[in-house]
Amino acid sequence: MTTIPPITLSTPIKRGETEITTLQLRKPAAGELRGISLAALLQIDANAVMQLLPRITAPTLTAPEVSALDICDLTACGLEIAAFLLPASMKPAPDFPTPTSDFPLQ
Repeated sequence: MTTIPPITLSTPIKRGETEITTLQLRKPAAGELRGISLAALLQIDANAVMQLLPRITAPTLTAPEVSALDICDLTACGLEIAAFLLPASMKPAPDFPTPTSDFPLQ
């Protein structure tokens, strides 16, 4: 299972008495992409990203929680999802800045 460093949310998610401040995304399996266009994910289409996030987040987010995400947080998740879909030969070098490292979207 491929994971990335946790994404620190610019706007935490309230869930009852708790507050979710970070999300862990994992690389989706092929079956988890069912019904979602790969092209839409690569284009960081908001609907496609929002459809996939409940399937690959820890803690698992509900659809209403995903719909309420701050746009900066949705974009950060979308960028990481798009990176998951690229073959290794198309990924930037390890020292290349990523959205969760050198350019946090906050």
